[in-house]
Amino acid sequence: MNIFRLAGDMTHLASVLVLLLKIHTIKSCAGVSLKTQELYAMVFATRYLDIFTDFISVYNTIMKLIFLGSSFSIVWYIRHHRVVRRSYDKDQDTFRHYFLMLPCLILALLVNEKLTFKEVMWTFSLYLEAVAILPQLVLLQRTRNIDNLTGQYVFLLGAYRALYILNWIYRYFTEPHFVHWITWIAGVVQTLLYADFFYYYFESWKNNVRLQLPA
Repeated sequence: MNIFRLAGDMTHLASVLVLLLKIHTIKSCAGVSLKTQELYAMVFATRYLDIFTDFISVYNTIMKLIFLGSSFSIVWYIRHHRVVRRSYDKDQDTFRHYFLMLPCLILALLVNEKLTFKEVMWTFSLYLEAVAILPQLVLLQRTRNIDNLTGQYVFLLGAYRALYILNWIYRYFTEPHFVHWITWIAGVVQTLLYADFFYYYFESWKNNVRLQLPA
């Protein structure tokens, strides 16, 4: 554990709390992509298969439970909550996210560190997480006007991954033999997908105007 890893985890946790705050308190999921939330639920379900078999630490187990529980609860809220589901923009959230899963699974079968079920699923979760934000970004481009909580949620998600890259750099120079190319490449790809959003987010913040993405 180092400061970059801890900051990344707390930023990731903050992104989830911001989204839950919007959904639970305001009873609205306007501007939130169900497709992205379903992909994240799949990411955590396949990444944390070891939650009941391999104990690392209390902190690690608690964080796994939080991300698993929150991801599936968000999907439930958007799909089934009698008030929240009314604000879901199904007509705009049309990204065919299932088409992202198969290429990620094939790539995980071909490029992995060990050809075992848990290892392939863990690698699949890395590849899928790298592109899971795409439906959300497409939805934001279509809706143009983005409310503050949704903008903060996406920003925090991108910041979490950027902080993890700093964590990897730190560990590379402080820990012997710390080399994980699959994790690194997937993380860099994921962060680059946020580049355009970061630019417009900081522009809106600097000029004190409502966040808008170009169509």
